[in-house]
Amino acid sequence: MAILIHNCTAVLMDEAGTVLPGAYVAVEGSQIRSVGTARPEGVFTEEIDGQGNVLMPGFVNAHTHVPMTAMRGYGDGNNLQDWLHNYIFPVEARWDDRAIRCCTNLGLAEMIASGVTTIADMYMHTDVIAQEVASAGISANLSVGGVFFDESFDPDTNHDCVAQRELTEKWHNYNDGQIQVDASIHGEYTSSAPLWQWMAGYAHDHGLGMHVHISETKAEHEASLTRHGKTPIQILNDYGVWDVRAIAAHCVWTTPEDWAIMAEKGISAIHNPMSNLKLGSGIAPVPAMQKAGVNVCLGTDGVSSNNCTDFFGDLKLAAILHNGANCDPLALLPLDALRMATANGGKALGRKTGMIQAGYDADLILVDFSHLNLTPCHSVLSNLAYAAHGSDVCMNMARGKVIYKDGTFRTIDIDRVKREVAQYALPLLFQTK
Repeated sequence: MAILIHNCTAVLMDEAGTVLPGAYVAVEGSQIRSVGTARPEGVFTEEIDGQGNVLMPGFVNAHTHVPMTAMRGYGDGNNLQDWLHNYIFPVEARWDDRAIRCCTNLGLAEMIASGVTTIADMYMHTDVIAQEVASAGISANLSVGGVFFDESFDPDTNHDCVAQRELTEKWHNYNDGQIQVDASIHGEYTSSAPLWQWMAGYAHDHGLGMHVHISETKAEHEASLTRHGKTPIQILNDYGVWDVRAIAAHCVWTTPEDWAIMAEKGISAIHNPMSNLKLGSGIAPVPAMQKAGVNVCLGTDGVSSNNCTDFFGDLKLAAILHNGANCDPLALLPLDALRMATANGGKALGRKTGMIQAGYDADLILVDFSHLNLTPCHSVLSNLAYAAHGSDVCMNMARGKVIYKDGTFRTIDIDRVKREVAQYALPLLFQTK
């Protein structure tokens, strides 16, 4: 199926930061066929009139816990450890597949409506999440978030090792790569050397990426130094965890020595500014990491600690936060923030997404620049980074298929999802003792 998108201004997210008025973008199947200012030759099954709006690559939300939509606003006002142990973990113990399914769809719908086309998710009941991602149409790198607290380790019986193998065998490279499976370690503080070594070997042997929470809080970072005399980045490096394509979520308390390892190994840092500020974890040193050669991307974290996944909100915060923190209005420019949300994320997840370029996945969104908050427009890039909201997205095309347009979801029955969340998931998860 060939689709032509025209009458739009295209933000290509190439190295030059090209903004292309009067663009024609041709899509063939799941990929972009051509980009230019002249109508391409050939017959198109469908033509989409951009109505003078802005076409840009879909967002890459590089660190999520999608089903946690159920905990939106629950346990607010606590530090990370109290919040996890006293609120989140007790609720998570009540999950079943049906509740995971509807809460996943609620999370996917919220992200799709605000322009996300690709995610990296770490959570439990991952097979159910994979089913709903496949149906929704977006792309995902999925992982289970391996933990290990016991003294004796047997990968044949360890729950997360078993889950890792089953998920990989069933879902890795599903639908020509729509779903990819990554190996994962929840964090240094929730696991130990036997699991690190096993996950590192499994990822290497099966060609998988790696997804880990890293140095989110000062307490976590310092506890690793006490246990090992090394930071989380450094101790995991000793066990080969970073010898594959890898993403490190948060990185708030990482050090210049960590950044040197990250740059050398190609570890991407996933910045989660909204979550880190809300939980009082701190501010990741993004400009310094970038100067050190680290690829920095953007994530929302779970809705439970954000409290939404309007990706434009996280984009704006990322775009302005570091200017204030560094007392430097040039610390992070609009184009830098937009790259974190698109092209950098595609690179981190090993995908050809995040740019409007021939041969890349047709992950594209239209942003309605007729809205009041985007009028007038002196700079398309500035308006996208500083002024746009998720509600300005009027079309989401994932892998060449329009999955959302003008407020209508085409792959998710949102009314059914809302009923399931209200009538089943919430009573199950928040039942009184």
